[in-house]
Amino acid sequence: MVYWELVDVDLALYGEFSIRETLFYFGWIAGMSNQKIDVRSDFLVNFLMLPDANRRVKELSGGQQRRVSLASALIHEPELLILDEPTVGVDPLLRQNIWAHLVDITRGGLTTVIITTHYIDETRQAHLIGLMRGGYFLAEESPEKLLTQFRTQTLEDVFLKLSVIQNLGRRRRSSIAQEVAVGIPVPQGVVNDSAVLDDVDSGEACEISGEFGDNISISSRGCRRVSIAPSPEDEGPIAPVMEIPPDDVHPTKISDYLFVFKGNHMKALVWKNLLWMIRNIPVMLFIIALPVAQIVLFCLSIGHDPVNLPVAVVNYEANNSINCEQSLTCNTTQLSCSYLGYLEKRALNLIYYDTEDHARESVLKGKTYASIIVRENYSEALRARVDDWRNSLPWDIEASEIDVIRDLTSKDIANYLKVYMYDSFQNFVQDFLETCGINRKVISLPIRWETPIYGLAYPNFTDFATPGIILTVIFFLAVALTSGAMLIERNEGSLERSLVIGISGVELLTSHVICQFIVMVGQSIMVIVCAFAIFDNTIKGPLYLVIILTLLTGFCGMCFGFVVSCVCDTERTATYMAMGSFLPIVMLCGIIWPIEAMDQLLQLFSFFLPLTKATESLRSILQRGWGISTFTVYMGFISISVWIIIFLSISLLLLKFKKG
Repeated sequence: MVYWELVDVDLALYGEFSIRETLFYFGWIAGMSNQKIDVRSDFLVNFLMLPDANRRVKELSGGQQRRVSLASALIHEPELLILDEPTVGVDPLLRQNIWAHLVDITRGGLTTVIITTHYIDETRQAHLIGLMRGGYFLAEESPEKLLTQFRTQTLEDVFLKLSVIQNLGRRRRSSIAQEVAVGIPVPQGVVNDSAVLDDVDSGEACEISGEFGDNISISSRGCRRVSIAPSPEDEGPIAPVMEIPPDDVHPTKISDYLFVFKGNHMKALVWKNLLWMIRNIPVMLFIIALPVAQIVLFCLSIGHDPVNLPVAVVNYEANNSINCEQSLTCNTTQLSCSYLGYLEKRALNLIYYDTEDHARESVLKGKTYASIIVRENYSEALRARVDDWRNSLPWDIEASEIDVIRDLTSKDIANYLKVYMYDSFQNFVQDFLETCGINRKVISLPIRWETPIYGLAYPNFTDFATPGIILTVIFFLAVALTSGAMLIERNEGSLERSLVIGISGVELLTSHVICQFIVMVGQSIMVIVCAFAIFDNTIKGPLYLVIILTLLTGFCGMCFGFVVSCVCDTERTATYMAMGSFLPIVMLCGIIWPIEAMDQLLQLFSFFLPLTKATESLRSILQRGWGISTFTVYMGFISISVWIIIFLSISLLLLKFKKG
């Protein structure tokens, strides 16, 4: 048995589909063949006076869309057809045709039609009607019998008389209601109105407000629904009732429990999703290109050494001359110029000032990041300090020092300046000693850095952050794509309609996974190519592990997107939920800062986040070259797989209990 519901406000149609594509979609879901769908589509398009079948639904008027929705319900000739005001906004001729068709399909005994409508007189063609008002069944009988009982020409008059009788059910009846009630013939089987309405007066029934001045309220406590229609025992001999045939019971097979997917359902759902992608090529190109643009921006902007940093210089030894001698020999008299030359090689922008006050003022006003002050007898003091070493005089030690004042508001730049100055000075002094025939290692720290086991000799932040950035980009773009697609269907009503007509939540989610997984594969491949082939980021481990982990992370993002779309009712709340989860994941999963630097409580919390172990795993693959047999690596795969199962389970439960 198939259940259909057509709602006034929500037509539950796909605007990107044409009329014919819409009918094919619902026909496939019902298991119809293409040939039969073609025949039925041609009939329904002509019968419902629809425009060209190749026109898209979103280009139709509201009335035409309602007729397409009705055609979708009629396409497979269902056993049970439930229609909510199907003739609203339809011209009289088409309304008559619709009713004639509904009566015709019920004559064979294979289809039952239930209709709700506020056009009372059009229900004369029905076999049985129920008149309701204020939550009460006023009558439930065939139209002909109601017209005979109340001796009226129209069903509207029947409804009016039943409404007046209902209003007279209170002792505080108005004079207007009594005047209208005068002359109402007593229906067959009813002795008098007070007998019929005693039950209503008893206080057990709910009160209602009437059209004739009665001020009657409805109470939800201590009340029951009361019908004022004649009771069967007052109508004389009871006509024999046709016995309802038993339902067809098909023997249950084991295969019925094993197969959770129906081929016709999956065919229709996958075709629907792919057709949406084809019809929205610009959107799909943007979705595919967006992660590439993000990884390109990351590789171009993050992790590189800052250059062209303005630094103030006061060199008293060279009388602040820019063109001082920078050649380095053992007899050089202006060693400060040589050192400043080494700094310039680090791409620092040296700006010379006359006095220390001017240099300090440039730092105070934010024109430079630091100021360097060199004493006028710097070379002589430095040479004496090298010669005398442990016996160096205090004034030689002081004069051989370079004073540096930094702006520490930008910690990263200040640290880079510190590293630049240290490294440049060490290289400068070692080269100077070598020109004097002294071993360059004399001036080195007594620590020897051997070749690193893992990583580069000069590591950069790009290599550290690349694994987390790749996984984050793929994860959250999958969240946005999936939640957006599901919410569009949900808000259009098509998601609920799909569930009502027999599509399971597993089939619905699987169809989205199939189509969006194709998009995600394209995104992942392009991101990996940009990160490692174009920008030459470090990759020492197996490439196939990088691809698999990236795809698993994207799939996990898709599952999280399903949860978001099931929890949230609007795109706005879904956006808030996705954005609210973005920053905690980025900050707490070790993507941009080591987990070891966090508070111990946050370290424990971060362990349970989706991308924490996956990021550690990918970082170990890329920089350490580890394989799947290593604990850190396979824990990342296990963690992301567990989260996939959790998100999928939550999505299926929400789809089951929220009904779309």
